[in-house]
Parts: sequence; structure tokens; C-alpha cells
Amino acid sequence: MSVTIRIPTQLRTLTGGAGEVRVEGSTVGEVLKALDVAHAGMAERIFDEQGGLRRFVNVFVADEDVRFLQGLDTPVADGQTVSVVPAVAGG
Repeated sequence: MSVTIRIPTQLRTLTGGAGEVRVEGSTVGEVLKALDVAHAGMAERIFDEQGGLRRFVNVFVADEDVRFLQGLDTPVADGQTVSVVPAVAGG
């Protein structure tokens, strides 16, 4: 299944400046791993040492935070959009 991933500005150096990338996968985890295969270096910025999402990285499928769905096992449908959004901290 072809899925569009929205890439935040901070990671666009790895995609040659592209703000959106199309990859194949049926779950969020598969899609993010395919993103790393297509654009090396993504995994170390998205995944922690245990293979989970880093604390400061939010991933959304159809505007729903995957942490409140099935995490990396959240299914994605053909044509759906996955957004990678860095957490914003302030004070």
C-alpha cells in the first residue's frame, strides 16, 4: 500500500528537501522503516534504542496520534497520510 509521509522541516535534509515522501507499508512501523530504507538516517532520529518512537517524535495517521491508537502497529490504508511531527517544548 502506498502511503504519503509528511516530513518536518528538521528532517528534510535527509529527503533532499522534500516535504512529503511516498513509501509502501500497511502499519505505521512498516511505513517508518520503509522511510529509513528510502532515506537513510531517518530511523535514528525517529526510533529510540528499544525500537519505539522517541519521546519527542509524534506520529499521526489521519490526524490521530498513534500513541492513542495501536502505536507502531496502527494500520494505514492505501493513500493515507502519516505525519511525523517533532514535539515542541517551551516555557
